[in-house]
Amino acid sequence: GQNVIVIVPGANLLLDFEDLKRASDVICKAKVVVCQLEITPSVSLEALKMARASGVKTLFNPAPALADLDPQFYTCSDIFCCNETEAEILTGIPVGNLEDAEKVGRMLLERGCKLVIVTLGAEGCMMISGDKPIPKHVPAGKVRAVDTTGAGDSFVGALAFYLAYYPKLSMEEMIRKSNRVASVSVEAQGTQSSYPYRKDLPQDLF
Repeated sequence: GQNVIVIVPGANLLLDFEDLKRASDVICKAKVVVCQLEITPSVSLEALKMARASGVKTLFNPAPALADLDPQFYTCSDIFCCNETEAEILTGIPVGNLEDAEKVGRMLLERGCKLVIVTLGAEGCMMISGDKPIPKHVPAGKVRAVDTTGAGDSFVGALAFYLAYYPKLSMEEMIRKSNRVASVSVEAQGTQSSYPYRKDLPQDLF
């Protein structure tokens, strides 16, 4: 059930600082800004900085991971969310179990992250924050996985939704609900086509 992904960036790499300037009003009035590394990293970092300067919550997913990631990404991300592969590239620590994920989390906190989430596939997630430096495992439910491609994006997208529309939920509850949304996505073939609509999800997620 593990996936292998090939990225062809194409038009993604055409996004530049001028595009950010044109979108500044949208960025600075957003509830949440989500960034990753499928566009030029310096452009992604600038978007995070713009959001933070306006008090907008930032969620960063370092994918595809860079071993020499600019240290400012750690300090500009309210929530830093990586999977096991990305965690190993960033820290040099292979993540084979929960203890490894906890080590990664602590290391990323030391680099300036405020809240770290390490997604662990079928095992759910590990979260740790500067405010609560005791790691918390948030398990995922058992499902029949058909295609895990895009599960991480499904999780991040769901988490951004809860941050924007249900900000009073605890972070643990947001992660638990995001795990459930991602679990639904792996039960269908495809990537974007596997992402569920609201009508296809249990009402207790809302």
